[in-house]
Amino acid sequence: MSTLALEVQTRTNDNSGEVRRGGLIPAAFYGPGKTNQSFVMDYQTFRKTYEKAGGNTVLELDIDGKSKEFVLVHDVQYDPITDRFIHVDFLHIDMNKETNAEVPLVFVGESKAIRDEAGILMVNRDVLEVRCLAKSIPHEIEVDISSLVDFNHSIHIRDIKLPEGVEAVDDIDLTIATVSAPREEKEEAPVEAVAAEGAVVEGDAAKAGEAKSE
Repeated sequence: MSTLALEVQTRTNDNSGEVRRGGLIPAAFYGPGKTNQSFVMDYQTFRKTYEKAGGNTVLELDIDGKSKEFVLVHDVQYDPITDRFIHVDFLHIDMNKETNAEVPLVFVGESKAIRDEAGILMVNRDVLEVRCLAKSIPHEIEVDISSLVDFNHSIHIRDIKLPEGVEAVDDIDLTIATVSAPREEKEEAPVEAVAAEGAVVEGDAAKAGEAKSE
């Protein structure tokens, strides 16, 4: 699989506020058999890389231009007000060992139930947890919805064609997607003057007045 490179520098400033005001993001690196390290990286560079990589593409950290480590983005913290990145955790990955990863599902193809019956695609899961060698983690997995020919058909995990060497972690009988019937539009009832129980409508009130005056 392809990897994305990301330059990071060893962190020397413990003041996270100053680091962020300088356009950098603090980051932590850890993993089995590895010494924990703290880094900083350019905010915009990480943002662009993360948009491409997500949490399931291996990154090649270029540390101070001297050494390299393969990692996955393990955790991203956001500012609750601005929604900007404020901290990132990188988990070391041994490219030749198996690991678990969540891979986005991309739905492709044409469903007869949607095309001819105006059905609505109901997606129960948009990611799939898989296990494989780190170097074999797919960036995304396609799910063909052409088998959804009517409202009685479903797509389960067992129906997804996975790349060689990649296996699903979840129960293969779990439902991924179905097609539901279109919602029927409710017809609006005509507006009618309906008298509440014990009330007198306008016409009846007029007749009652005439009767009294006779």
